Amino acid sequence: MIGTPEILLIAAVIIVLFGASQIPKFARSIGKAKGEFKKGIDEAKKEDVKAEKDKKKDEKIEEKKEA
Repeated sequence: MIGTPEILLIAAVIIVLFGASQIPKFARSIGKAKGEFKKGIDEAKKEDVKAEKDKKKDEKIEEKKEA
């Protein structure tokens, strides 16, 4: 588990490497990437639910044809 000293060390390294002026851009990019990732996951879930409904619908049609 990462504690407070480790987080502070990571933050200090980031400030040294990128500079204080680049941190807001970096954070914004991470936020946008997180949003796009979540959107993609949500779309995949919706497609999965739709495919499952279509599969059940097709199975019912097949049952009616066999009867």
